Amino acid sequence: MEIRTAAPADSPAIRDVARRSLQASYSLGPGAITDAISEWYGEDTVGETLADPDRVVLAAERDGQVVGFAESERSADGETATILWLHVDPAYRGESIATALFERTRDRLEESGVERVAGRVLEDNDDGNDFYEAQGFERVGQEEVEVAGRTRVENIYAEGSDGGLQSIRAADGATVYVDENDWDEGSAGKFYAVYADEDATDHYGYFCANCNRLANAMDAMGRIECDNCGNARKATRWDAAYL
Repeated sequence: MEIRTAAPADSPAIRDVARRSLQASYSLGPGAITDAISEWYGEDTVGETLADPDRVVLAAERDGQVVGFAESERSADGETATILWLHVDPAYRGESIATALFERTRDRLEESGVERVAGRVLEDNDDGNDFYEAQGFERVGQEEVEVAGRTRVENIYAEGSDGGLQSIRAADGATVYVDENDWDEGSAGKFYAVYADEDATDHYGYFCANCNRLANAMDAMGRIECDNCGNARKATRWDAAYL
């Protein structure tokens, strides 16, 4: 089996794999699957995705046939990335193809400078959720998404804590440290404490696990809100202005 960068010529195979994968993994009707494939994997859409420098699309090929693919997206600053889709043809499942795609994707992202990788999978895809947990990832948030005109819940996964601080670069170029043992629950995902030093004495702000980005600092009332995705932790202190 070969894992390689997907090419425009792979577009028909990508659509075919995605269709069979969706049929096997989700409780979607034929019409919903057709609409989803048209929206996400139409000829123009696949072409734009493959040409996007912030997207990484890898194909798994066996005997000249594409049997799976993984699509991921780097953040604007290139420091974080999210695996958006990982599809394997049902006829080839159980052969570690998903694991090979996952590992090669993570390697490729890290080689490009990405420091944190997250994954997304719809809540009703039991195999997909089990897969991320088997890779040592833990669910850190949820988000509602529109699939073929219907609102569904998507789980967000990130690597589990190893007990230490994880370094990332902030927008101003400074290296800061995410403490994955110190977190608050938000409306859509966890907020991890971020420090400006490795000793965790100089508090810098918070990291939003729902969208894998640094969030606003806590205000005087104890409220945290992410500008990017809207994940929020409600205020813990109240005064007359809130009554």
